[in-house]
Amino acid sequence: MQRIVVSGVGVVSSIGIGKEEFWRNLIKGKSGIKKITLFDTSRFKRHYGGEIKNFHPEKIIPFSLLSVFPRASCFSIFAVKEALEDAKFEIVRQKTRYSLKNTKKRIAIIIGTTMAEANVLDISSERIIKKRWDEISFNLLLNTFSPSIPRNIGYFFKIEDKNILIPNACAAGNFALGYGYDLLKKGEIDLAIVGGAESLSRGAFQGFHKLYAMAPRLCQPFDKNRKGMILGEGAGILILEREKDALERKAFIYAEVLGYGMSSDAYHMTIPKKEGIKKAIEKALEEAKISIRDVDYINAHGTGTIQNDKAETGAIKEVFGSFYKKIPISSIKSMIGHCMGAASAIEAVACCLAIKEGVIPPTINFKTPDPECDIDCVPNEARKKRLNIVLNNGFAFGGNNCCVVFKSYS
Repeated sequence: MQRIVVSGVGVVSSIGIGKEEFWRNLIKGKSGIKKITLFDTSRFKRHYGGEIKNFHPEKIIPFSLLSVFPRASCFSIFAVKEALEDAKFEIVRQKTRYSLKNTKKRIAIIIGTTMAEANVLDISSERIIKKRWDEISFNLLLNTFSPSIPRNIGYFFKIEDKNILIPNACAAGNFALGYGYDLLKKGEIDLAIVGGAESLSRGAFQGFHKLYAMAPRLCQPFDKNRKGMILGEGAGILILEREKDALERKAFIYAEVLGYGMSSDAYHMTIPKKEGIKKAIEKALEEAKISIRDVDYINAHGTGTIQNDKAETGAIKEVFGSFYKKIPISSIKSMIGHCMGAASAIEAVACCLAIKEGVIPPTINFKTPDPECDIDCVPNEARKKRLNIVLNNGFAFGGNNCCVVFKSYS
């Protein structure tokens, strides 16, 4: 019956490295969408993304390990360190790595992703094409394996307990959070480092481009003239633990996790189904033991595609009935892009900060209301509101849906 709480957060995004800069720019409605420089987009019709431009992993990762850890792992390591320190854990540097000082806790690292270190495949394939075989190193090959991100986190922080990767695509961050919540509830672990990570890659960009799912320049969730998603990258990390452990350490508690709900559409690989989304939301509310009138804010999946925004709005209408118009529902993907496996994790961080600060992030780039998406999408400007219950939606290809409920802590 222990309450599970969020005691630390860390984030790397295109609008901010670290929670302070991220939050400051989030409520300003700043866009992190710019021309992509990580790889050549000249042969594509789309050229923009939420690329992280001023990230300096060498500030915490020694040069000897930078060649070992690819981009998404570096994002994750930075966010994990911030989250652990935010949760009042003492991090000690030991030569090239770090460790948690004076802790005998059973720790689980649970990371969600869509394509793991996909940019490693970009590098490898390019070197193969150019017949530069000798440049395909052993470390490069090691990081093509799916569990590389949580493995690299565990290695860097000398955490030798549970190490899990959840590859449930664009809802993976929420799935990771839910699994960490379950392990804590069952008493199998004492601390869960959960979240999601993703790096922009030519492979992912090409895939979404081929689906005709990407907008030319702006992501406009719920706008009548929306033209699709914009890809992004980054990492979002949350520290979950039992209430008593956080209080003993005098950590600040951002929120309580009340529960989560999952569903599978079993319908189509790329087309969302309203009924599946509805089921995930209903299950989350049921596990959290709350009513539809308790929800103060919904952080929408809100990709900016025609089908996703329509399906999500339809599901919300059916779950909340006539009450849906009274709930603010915004999408931060309008600012940071769709960060795939990191998306719902970064959005979970945003939910916790919104509860703490009493401010709802806006949906930017909103110009023309859509009768089929007639929600209060908090258009263009942040809004002050005391938040008690927040719902975080995460949906993925294959109809994998996961929604998490947070509650302000008292």
